[in-house]
Amino acid sequence: MQVPDDFVSLGIEAGLAERLLERGIKKPSEIQKQVIPLILEGKDLFFSSATGTGKTFAYLLPILQRLNGAGPSALLLAPTYELCAQIKNETDFLLKTHSVSRSPHSSLLLIGGGNISRQIDGLKKDKPMVIAGNPGRVLLLAKMKKLSLKALSFLVLDEADRLVSDESLAETRELLELIGRETEISPLAAGPGGRPVYISCSATITDKCRERLLPFFRPDHAVVSLSDRDVLRERIEHWAFFAERRHKISCLRSFLAAVKPGKALVFSGGAGQPGNVVSQLQYHHINALPLFAGMDKKSRKTAIDGFRSGKVDVLVSSDLACRGLDINGVTHILALDCPGEDLVYIHRAGRTARAGRRGVMVTIGDGQEMKALARLEKRLGITVYPKILIRGKVAAADSECKVLPIR
Repeated sequence: MQVPDDFVSLGIEAGLAERLLERGIKKPSEIQKQVIPLILEGKDLFFSSATGTGKTFAYLLPILQRLNGAGPSALLLAPTYELCAQIKNETDFLLKTHSVSRSPHSSLLLIGGGNISRQIDGLKKDKPMVIAGNPGRVLLLAKMKKLSLKALSFLVLDEADRLVSDESLAETRELLELIGRETEISPLAAGPGGRPVYISCSATITDKCRERLLPFFRPDHAVVSLSDRDVLRERIEHWAFFAERRHKISCLRSFLAAVKPGKALVFSGGAGQPGNVVSQLQYHHINALPLFAGMDKKSRKTAIDGFRSGKVDVLVSSDLACRGLDINGVTHILALDCPGEDLVYIHRAGRTARAGRRGVMVTIGDGQEMKALARLEKRLGITVYPKILIRGKVAAADSECKVLPIR
């Protein structure tokens, strides 16, 4: 098997680089080129780039290469069950290579809602080197003295802006303070001075997020930021359909029938709304499932796995549930509202056009939402094209159509 030399030149071991070929990854992305050497060097780091640019492998590759032989060596934090599970799956995929198997390595998922007794058993029996989990469950197990973080060499905060949001800040801060006390001086730590390496990443890291994390990072930390605007402008086409609130789901059904997207992800309001949308789609024989934070873990997994495998054509999700998910082949994103925040639109759109592909972001909105979309269009520097559905096809909206102008 040919070794991807570009990864090796960054300092990644040949075995790990070979493993990437099974995913068709031959060359590092721009964010990987910049981030991997810094992590191998032991630098604390804030980094951001558009979704689908390879952020997870950017930190996993150097971290797994530098596992220190004691456990847990790496703690990978994320805000949702789906993202934690996704990170664990990518970790297990890379750990199958022989090059990092100098000692038996394993990973464990520690997430709220999971069976805590099984998690405690897993910590005892498997002695995992890598933990993927949410701050609440990790903090609880650490307080119960079931999880020791003294050997921690790397700490990652994935989707960091969510982890330090107003709702999650107290828990995350308490965990970081505990880690600081337990790892004050550790001979196993990867960073200088006997401390773990702290890594914070997201598609967008706000000033507020950085300010809240700065007390835990070294003063000489690095910052890498690649613009997400190029992806929004160049690889994603933005469409808008006018529909009064009571007609939005009908418009969605007509769109799906006209376009027949291979894989469509729909965003719809809060926790209860996706279920209502799915019920109406299923009534019309559209293969759809919901995903929202209030669902039980088994149902959420069924929805994600079905959508990822192609058994489910349409996934209807709340913003909370789908944040950070990497699902290949999503061709169309459809939003049944216009978000008030630019970052929400960016994260929604970022579920398509991943890994260099192209995609379409569709907003179905009423009059007020079309006006909000016009303001968002200007702020983000994108072009939104008004569209209509006519005779079962998508067409450009002309002057005679009752569609509010986007610009």
